[in-house]
Amino acid sequence: MIARSVAIAMIAILSMPMAAARADVSSDPVIEWNAIMATTTSGQNPFAQARLAAITQLAVFEAVNAVTHDYEPYLGTVAAPAGASGEAAAVAAAHAVLVNYLPTQVDALDDARDATLASIPDGQSEQDGVAVGEAAAAAMIALRAGDGSSPPQFYLPTTSDPGEWQTTPTCPAAGGILFHWQNVTPFGVRSNDQFRAAPPPALSSPEYARAYDEVLTVGGFESLERPVDRSDIARLYNSLLAVAVWNGVGRQLADEEPMSLSGHARAFALLNMAINDSLTTVMESKYQYLFWRPETAIRAGDEDGNDRTAADATYAPFIQTPCFPSYPSAHASGSYAARAVLARLWGAGGHSIAISTPALPGIEVHYTTLKQITSDIDDARVYGGIHFRFDQDAGGKQGRHVGQYIFANDLQPLDP
Repeated sequence: MIARSVAIAMIAILSMPMAAARADVSSDPVIEWNAIMATTTSGQNPFAQARLAAITQLAVFEAVNAVTHDYEPYLGTVAAPAGASGEAAAVAAAHAVLVNYLPTQVDALDDARDATLASIPDGQSEQDGVAVGEAAAAAMIALRAGDGSSPPQFYLPTTSDPGEWQTTPTCPAAGGILFHWQNVTPFGVRSNDQFRAAPPPALSSPEYARAYDEVLTVGGFESLERPVDRSDIARLYNSLLAVAVWNGVGRQLADEEPMSLSGHARAFALLNMAINDSLTTVMESKYQYLFWRPETAIRAGDEDGNDRTAADATYAPFIQTPCFPSYPSAHASGSYAARAVLARLWGAGGHSIAISTPALPGIEVHYTTLKQITSDIDDARVYGGIHFRFDQDAGGKQGRHVGQYIFANDLQPLDP
């Protein structure tokens, strides 16, 4: 997928009824550049996007917090002269991170930076703020060099035993992707196995049979049991993954109940730390258990030792199966981690949230609670035919633990 230019992205943010569109992006550079970050990084795979989002938002936080001193710093190595502009620091930090990792976007990012800085009064305060932001970006970039995110590694199955993950038709010849992601250095949790999921249910268990029957019934490409709204949900949350969904939700919550500049910087740093760390954590669990996908399991249902599972040799999922193991669900892990953070910042309910994407015109969903969003995401993966329900449950539990841990341990207020 080719990344869209920031110039086009900003038009979309201001004109389309998508999750990104609800916040007043002109009122706060942190909010504005969070939207730019989300659209500029949209060409990355969801795991690389989460890493880049966390680097960007932590650089923004570190720059703003060096000016305001409201929270415990993440790095503690960035100093700001008295009177430096926190707004200019936020812009410069986000811009410097993004142009470093996405050099093909430099012209559009430069234009966006110049447009935002034009709204900040010229002078020493702005100049000092820009210098602080660039220093924070450089420090975060240096910190993440050699963090395990490259070079890519792949996994080839060594057995075709029932329950063991197998490559699916769209996998590359090298095998399962993102095998190395389980070793990427996290931003907040102590290690990627800190919240390892419990093992998946036994193939012989009633729990497995129930989940198998559900995805067989509603997840197939030609299923007549999948309601139209669940088809829409499956397509929507196949198009919008964790960074796009939850940063958009965060901007809408900030629009409903604004915080200070530093409050917003902290909120989006915590949010993206949680998303990233839930995804590195879930990949550690995925490659620990190597559990097969429904696409493989249902075609081999007569070989799993469970007389409650009926095989369908022609089964194909409604949406394309990702090329890595099924258990636990990464979309669930990232989403429940995000929900845990946002609920503690803005509350679990009483909201007015709209989610849509220009990629799927005519599909827009509305929510009043964050739980409703994660419930739809759970359904999306099951009705999409690519996950068992227990994949979602385990990923959700894992994500909650990650989000709660990061909120409790990172970027704490200096004056509670």
